[in-house]
Amino acid sequence: MLTQSIINSAVTRALEEDLAGGEDVTSVATISEQHISQGQFRARKSGVVAGIPLAIETLNKCGITNIQIINDDGSHINSGDILLQVSGNTRSILLAERTALNFLCHLSGIATLTAKWVKVIAGTQAVIRDTRKTTPGLRVLEKYAVQMGGGENHRMSLSDAALIKDNHIAAAGDIAQAVAAVAQRFPNLEVEVEVDTLEQLTVALAAGAQLILLDNMTPEQCQQAVKITNGRAKLEASGGLTLESAREYAETGVDYLAVGALTHSAPILDIGLDFYESSKG
Repeated sequence: MLTQSIINSAVTRALEEDLAGGEDVTSVATISEQHISQGQFRARKSGVVAGIPLAIETLNKCGITNIQIINDDGSHINSGDILLQVSGNTRSILLAERTALNFLCHLSGIATLTAKWVKVIAGTQAVIRDTRKTTPGLRVLEKYAVQMGGGENHRMSLSDAALIKDNHIAAAGDIAQAVAAVAQRFPNLEVEVEVDTLEQLTVALAAGAQLILLDNMTPEQCQQAVKITNGRAKLEASGGLTLESAREYAETGVDYLAVGALTHSAPILDIGLDFYESSKG
């Protein structure tokens, strides 16, 4: 999903933000044009890596090509571990530094949080999935980071699958009419229905929904939903889930836990760049 075109576009936009005024005035004023440095992108906390291809593209676009990957995306790292080792023109490395770190810290933070959720429910049949609660313009990158943390992606866009929510039901008339309308217009798409009650679950099953989102239900209600469904559709628990409650929900027998926090609330993973050798060239 992380194509070269997507990487190129994201990095180009990010560097344009940093160079909106034309140049890095601090480096130009304080560092000679011939200055050479060697540095390491190093983790300052333990976690899971994501964003290496974007960091490399950032460095490349700034003229740095001497790069060694020590820990690639998906790697579980400890505080102090090296992700990348770089050498080249000092001004160029510093030009790339913040943008490369922005990608690495943000995406590694998502991967790290996802891995925590995945670990908490290990051994159950449930799968951790993300949502569309992503940073505008960064959806593909953030959902990629979820994959690096061991989670799965829900739909990437509104065109991938139909998710009939409460407002769709209100506008369409009822659940049955909404499901029938989607099936008629888009017969090859998976139809998911959001339900708030077990009564709505029964209606959605009768209407032929293939996936049902159990919105803000308790673990006890989810367990009942699994019994009622009896394998006729996939079930996804959503709303109000926490790391502390995740395993209880997973053990009810639902197929998925939908976790918006993976992308909208993940703290960054602290990563920094440190020079270990520097010369005037």
